[in-house]
Amino acid sequence: MDESTLRRWLDLCRQARREGGAARADALARLEAELAEAEAHAQGDAPDGDADGPVIVMDLAGYITAWNEGAERLFGYEAAEAIGQHVLFLYADDDGEVAELFLEQGSSLMEVRRRKKSGEIFWASLALSVDTDDSGSPAALVARMSEITERLSEQDKFRLHARIIEDSDQGILITDADERIVSVNTAFTRITGYSAAEAIGQTPDILRSGRHSADFRAEVRAAMRGSGPWQGEIYGRRKNGEIFPQSVTISVVRDDLGRITHAFSIFSDISVYKEAEARVQRMANYDSLTGLPNRTLLTQLVGHALNVARRNQVHGALLVISIQRLEQVVDTLGTEVGDELVCDIGRRLKRLLREEDVLARIDNGRFAVALLDIQKREHAGTVARKLLGALAAPFSIGLHDLRVDAVAGISVYPEDALDAASLLRFADTAAGRARQEGDGGYLFFSAEMNRRAKEHLRMESELRRGLAQGQLLLHYQPKASLRSGRIVGAEALLRWRHPLHGMVPPGQFIPLAEETGLILDIGAWVLEEACRQIAHWQERGLKVPPIAINLSSRQFDHHLPMRVQAVLDQYGLGPERIRLEITETLLVRGPEQVIPIMNELAAMGVGLALDDFGTGYSSLAYLKKFPISTLKIDRTFVVGLPGEQNDCAIARAIVTMAQQLRQEIVAEGVETAEQMAFLRGLGCDQLQGYLFSPPVAADAFAQMVIEDKRLALG
Repeated sequence: MDESTLRRWLDLCRQARREGGAARADALARLEAELAEAEAHAQGDAPDGDADGPVIVMDLAGYITAWNEGAERLFGYEAAEAIGQHVLFLYADDDGEVAELFLEQGSSLMEVRRRKKSGEIFWASLALSVDTDDSGSPAALVARMSEITERLSEQDKFRLHARIIEDSDQGILITDADERIVSVNTAFTRITGYSAAEAIGQTPDILRSGRHSADFRAEVRAAMRGSGPWQGEIYGRRKNGEIFPQSVTISVVRDDLGRITHAFSIFSDISVYKEAEARVQRMANYDSLTGLPNRTLLTQLVGHALNVARRNQVHGALLVISIQRLEQVVDTLGTEVGDELVCDIGRRLKRLLREEDVLARIDNGRFAVALLDIQKREHAGTVARKLLGALAAPFSIGLHDLRVDAVAGISVYPEDALDAASLLRFADTAAGRARQEGDGGYLFFSAEMNRRAKEHLRMESELRRGLAQGQLLLHYQPKASLRSGRIVGAEALLRWRHPLHGMVPPGQFIPLAEETGLILDIGAWVLEEACRQIAHWQERGLKVPPIAINLSSRQFDHHLPMRVQAVLDQYGLGPERIRLEITETLLVRGPEQVIPIMNELAAMGVGLALDDFGTGYSSLAYLKKFPISTLKIDRTFVVGLPGEQNDCAIARAIVTMAQQLRQEIVAEGVETAEQMAFLRGLGCDQLQGYLFSPPVAADAFAQMVIEDKRLALG
């Protein structure tokens, strides 16, 4: 057969598969007209060669004209079923590789995939030749076949499979029924660093990284015990201790009775792919200059946080900080100095934020700060002032001291918007307005929030002034014994005498002091003022009971014992003269941080009381570890006594628990004789409240002590 004829045969086969039906019949008719004589010669001719081997004869159009017994045995079709069909019905795949290989490679011997009548697909060795008529013209194609697998002995198969396993570029590990390694290949050693001698006899735990949970390990182990094939990614540990990611497939081998004899793991080191993935992820989500999240990642993080905020009904805010004069720096000192300045700005902002806040760079001169959980909307203004104040200080870069101008715009969730893109757009709009006003400050997107922020700022300024000008003072609320009725202590309570507004309730300015950090200065003043007053009473010969001083959680650091001792020394007081009251919110910081500080204070001889017990974080498991001498029942559980069943149950439980822990019990907010009688019946030690006395000035409290005023126990 010449090349032109064979190409036409190949084209016809493709067209027959592609078009089918009448179009195929027309295409065949065209070729049959050219090859009529050759086809007439070929039909009816029996194939030459070995009668036992599978032999198939086709006309030049690909239709089967002869089918011997060997072909019947191999394919399962009888001659009557096969003759007249196109040879494509035997193909495993819809392709025409036979003629194509014959044509392009010039070879009549090849390996192909075929399909038996049963549906089984197998590999066959195919020898293709051309049969000619008496004139030498092509008349038919003759295919002689043999199934490849039939030519492999069991020993050959074993050698082949062993060679494949050993030469595989994937690590292979085989364990026995006791999960002991019995075989590894060369790739296992190359990937893990363990030789076969080091691995065999061990368990796969020699590769354990320690990064996966117990549930994950149980899932993998279940696959090794026959729960079913498992595929996934696992972090392993090389012999040198290096952790590496691997793609793993795990399955088992069973004997004739279905019992598991071995398990095998096939794995690849995917470190390169993971590193590439991380690089792509970083390029997509992080600013290349500062390493901070970019706009894309910021939007994703804020979007996720908003979903959480909706469920928890909390507030959030987004700040856009616009930096000016960057272009002048670049124009004057060059790009390198400008880049370093941008990085320094990012570092300075980052240091001032909480770990849960998100700082992003959204373009050359703009940063964004996402405050994902704030208690009050006004807190965003406090943060903005702090950040802008930090940027006001000069930046030292090389020999240059550089200054920048900055403004901030703030949008608040959920008032301004419910999605990240809108919040960012609105904060940017507010920053633009702040830039136009030119005062270097910040603005909220909402006019109402701007008004409230200004009020917030005004009160903060006046509180700072009040602290400096002596407008703060302490009142003292006595604690009375429920056994004797005598005064056994007092709590120092902060008051602010405003020159214009009179006495400002603590609930209005204490939260503001906490937010702004002013509570540290106020707390230090309260400690010193209380100790000064106690020393003054002692100088007058007045023996006052211990005075309780409230501490903010922000004051509770490892320097606190030293600060307390310094004030006691300053006024010549013993530690028994004061009590320090802390709230349950302090315990949220974690016992491992709080307990050492509390132990140090207790070792000094300072008594510790847990205020507002039951209203916040109450970990009874840790409570016994805290060196607390006093528990105070919060007024919210006292107000319903003795008529409210739940309040009674809570009060009873607190008293019982404190008695078991040998702690003193004080009830706050007691206002009626019925409340007092119920608490006294429970075994409560002391009460504090308007039933006995409101908070009073220092002189009034001293007079009560002098007169030995007592609670009427009835």
